[in-house]
Amino acid sequence: MDPLHAALLALVQGLTEFLPISSSAHLILFPALFGWADQGLAFDVAVHVGSLAAVLLYFRRDLGGMARDWARALAGGPATPDARLAWAVLWGTVPAGLAGLAFKDVVEGRLRGPLVIAAATIGFGLLLGWADARGGRRRDEHGLTWRDVLIIGCAQALALVPGTSRSGITMTAGRMLGLTRAAAARFSFLLAIPVIALAGGLKGLDLLQGDDRLPLGVLATGTLLAFVAAFACIHYFLKLIERVGMLPFVAYRLLLGGVLLYVYL
Repeated sequence: MDPLHAALLALVQGLTEFLPISSSAHLILFPALFGWADQGLAFDVAVHVGSLAAVLLYFRRDLGGMARDWARALAGGPATPDARLAWAVLWGTVPAGLAGLAFKDVVEGRLRGPLVIAAATIGFGLLLGWADARGGRRRDEHGLTWRDVLIIGCAQALALVPGTSRSGITMTAGRMLGLTRAAAARFSFLLAIPVIALAGGLKGLDLLQGDDRLPLGVLATGTLLAFVAAFACIHYFLKLIERVGMLPFVAYRLLLGGVLLYVYL
């Protein structure tokens, strides 16, 4: 794998993992559009490790409080807001995990085509714009009900379709349920932790059974660049989202989807 291609793909993955524009679509499309060789399973695992490390580091204080209060609640302590949020993240992961196991072969085969990506990019982009434009919300992620968690979790399962965007569809669901932009984004990023860990673990098992190998330097560079890009993305997205809204990302999705339709139709 060309080191320059690896560096660019790592930066793209790190940036797009947490923006509502679909990282899987970009990792499929960049090699296809520019004629690069497929980056391979080992590289996918490496960049996902970088993204996972970034979100763990960024939310380390929140995660520490959630883990502490969740453990106390299991031992009979009070169900604090942080304990309930920890349960929400765990239960919100279940639909995506079950769907991933059930439809893994379909997702990795027939759904990776550019026209599927274009349709999902445009369709779910319009849905994101509609949900964000419905008006101001005042709820935060600590006020989620079990019904809310189930809806957001099922929405996250749709992100198995390339082009949907895991962060985009969970933020869309959060906004539809009355969360502020920042709250929808924070819950989406927390939900990413078990999903990325599970996906990376499954890919890691596939990697152990195959013969996909890359030089250690390429993998380390990919991991580091994905980590830096993902951390910066989370930080600045949360600072800017209440001000800029979702419209720039909706516009980007429509443009990207239009380009794909023009190129592949």
